[in-house]
Amino acid sequence: MASATSELVWMFLLADLHIDHKSPAKLHCDNQAALHIAANPVFHECTKHIEIDYHVVRERIRSGVISTAYVPTGQQLANIFTKPLGQSAFRSLLGKMGVLDIHTPP
Repeated sequence: MASATSELVWMFLLADLHIDHKSPAKLHCDNQAALHIAANPVFHECTKHIEIDYHVVRERIRSGVISTAYVPTGQQLANIFTKPLGQSAFRSLLGKMGVLDIHTPP
């Protein structure tokens, strides 16, 4: 989450070019524990070692630069790049990304 947050922060440098992006960038995650740790400052006491990454994400959430949202694992678009999928799941995620097979007849 921290590396995605760092990449999303670059979008807000576009304000220097007078390109406004008023709403927070939405970061989708399928790890509920990571979402709770990032959003709740008290929850990290349950973990033995808190990394600085969580503080970076929490600070960006608090400042309104990003907002987090849970997405079930089966609907996570990144899975198409990171996990072996069955044919139906693969085609479903391709459709969500807007990828069309040009060799399939209409």
